[in-house]
Amino acid sequence: MKIGVDTFACDGGKSGVGAYLSQLLRRIPPSGARFELFGWGYDRYAFSEDAPDLDFIPRCSMSGRSANAFWHICRYPRFARERGYNACFFPAAQRQPPLTSPCPTVGVAHDMAAYWGTRRTRAHLGVILRPIMPNSLRKMDRIIAVSEWVKKELVELAGVRDIRVEVVPNGVDHAAFFPRAHEEGAEILLQPFSFKRPYILYVSRVEHPVKNHAGLIRAFDIFKDRTGFPHRLVLAGSDSFGAEKVKAAAARAKHKSDIFFTGHFPVKTLPELYSGADFSVVPSMYEGFGMAALEAMACGIPVACARAASLPETTGHAALYFDPLDPRDMADRMVTLACDRERRDECARLGIERAAEFSWDKCAARTLAILNETAG
Repeated sequence: MKIGVDTFACDGGKSGVGAYLSQLLRRIPPSGARFELFGWGYDRYAFSEDAPDLDFIPRCSMSGRSANAFWHICRYPRFARERGYNACFFPAAQRQPPLTSPCPTVGVAHDMAAYWGTRRTRAHLGVILRPIMPNSLRKMDRIIAVSEWVKKELVELAGVRDIRVEVVPNGVDHAAFFPRAHEEGAEILLQPFSFKRPYILYVSRVEHPVKNHAGLIRAFDIFKDRTGFPHRLVLAGSDSFGAEKVKAAAARAKHKSDIFFTGHFPVKTLPELYSGADFSVVPSMYEGFGMAALEAMACGIPVACARAASLPETTGHAALYFDPLDPRDMADRMVTLACDRERRDECARLGIERAAEFSWDKCAARTLAILNETAG
């Protein structure tokens, strides 16, 4: 049995979807179905450490979102037929699904952000994908939703049949993300950065308005004015759509000298960055799962997050919640975590317990079982 794995839209392993695929590839058993990767030529080595024994077939020589969407519509069916795939796996189905396929397909929907907000916020989908995506998702044989929230949106917004969707939550790498002790006031040295504690952390691609960095920056100003504490705000993540608006908001902030953008942060040192934080804030107005909150909780870091989309589903009773559209409400939770030691310790304890419920081993086992069932 031969299964193709589409690495397009996985951002060379650097995004959340890329990290998801890396975790699955590490857990493919040595015997059983034969897996084969295909994607951009420059992705050849993106997953080589995770799956050194898997073949990689470069495809789609033309760069760009539209060209890649065209390849999936017009070239993918012939490619899959020639490779003799029994099934194809699309780890980023919500971003780049095929329109038709000669073999059964399994896709993963990490979010349905394409349906969130106004049409202007959906510009990143491109002119080709916007009209075809709902139909493409409906034609997939099986879809894995990373949360009940995403499953609900697949059914209600994209018209996918409920029976075709199964919820398989993401996991967290407990060998990397676990509580670490740091001396009070010590600097965190993570090459090429040096972070002076205390700091508040938000890990996310810098995208406006969905990720709500601008709201967090306003809340941070309120927090600083109310407490006078020396906290800094560390925003870790690559620039994405609307990043210039976030940078402009930071430049206008009263406490702009205490706001630090890291750009893309290396995955290997990310657990240390979490562990050094006083607490983490996740202000997103939309999340399909909430990986940043889960990773922070696994590191024993208290979390305040928006009561929005899938975030309450992921964090349960472990986080403090706020209205993402109300910077003052957000600042209130930040003040609580900074000033109330008992509440903060309780959040950290509950977060560790909650994070223990999520496992990449369980996620990979069920995902691979679905692939084998679909390939038949």
